[in-house]
Amino acid sequence: MSGTMIRIRDLAVRMGDRVIASVPELDVVAGECVAIVGESGSGKTTTLLATLGLIEGADISGNIAIDGVDVLSAPLAELRRIRGSRVALVMQSPQAALNPTMRLGTLMRRALARHGVKGAEARSRAADAVTAVLLEPAILRRYPHQVSGGQAQRFAIALAIALGAEVVLADEPTSALDVTVQAEVVAVLRRLRDERGLAVLLVSHDLALVSTIADRVVVMKDGAVVESGPAADVFARPGDAYTRELIAAVPQLPDRLAAEPAEDKK
Repeated sequence: MSGTMIRIRDLAVRMGDRVIASVPELDVVAGECVAIVGESGSGKTTTLLATLGLIEGADISGNIAIDGVDVLSAPLAELRRIRGSRVALVMQSPQAALNPTMRLGTLMRRALARHGVKGAEARSRAADAVTAVLLEPAILRRYPHQVSGGQAQRFAIALAIALGAEVVLADEPTSALDVTVQAEVVAVLRRLRDERGLAVLLVSHDLALVSTIADRVVVMKDGAVVESGPAADVFARPGDAYTRELIAAVPQLPDRLAAEPAEDKK
């Protein structure tokens, strides 16, 4: 797996005469994590959902491609094919999206069946996927209410891995978790990025957390991109006043932010 997995050009999401998200250019390559940061209402989640074609009632213009598929012009059947099998969405509250009457293993096998994977292969993929996110296969026998928030979040990532997704879009995936569990979830995403070449587009307001995983950072304010670049550069020498305000609001950033700028992985 190589090359550009997400390519956004001149994206504009409008509600009536108001532009709620505008992104001139954003790429995510295989084996890279790009983080979109900003305060609530900055347009970061809108950008993420637009990338998957999941925004209704808005006028969306520009170009969005996932692994070469034009999201804005592709037929619905084509979008349904790549959602899950090529790209997966990990939300901040996965337990709310899991059917409480089904065991996790049943949920995963049903998702796999929708993409043509059944029987022994589905069971094998499920076991391998939960192991990859540092969960015991026995968790597949549990119901959603029997797992912690961190386990549910890792299960959501495991589901993406089982389906063979090469791109993960993560919307505030650790916001409802305590600091220790946040670190575990981020460590899983980082390892999958490094070992499997996963492309990750991460939305977060937590700059300290972002600094531990992001290769590049896109800063949004009032629906517009105000700054972007390699994470080390943006955090060490922010060029925009708003970025400086965000950084100043963090009690203490990790030591790695004081390091020399990292080369852009693109």
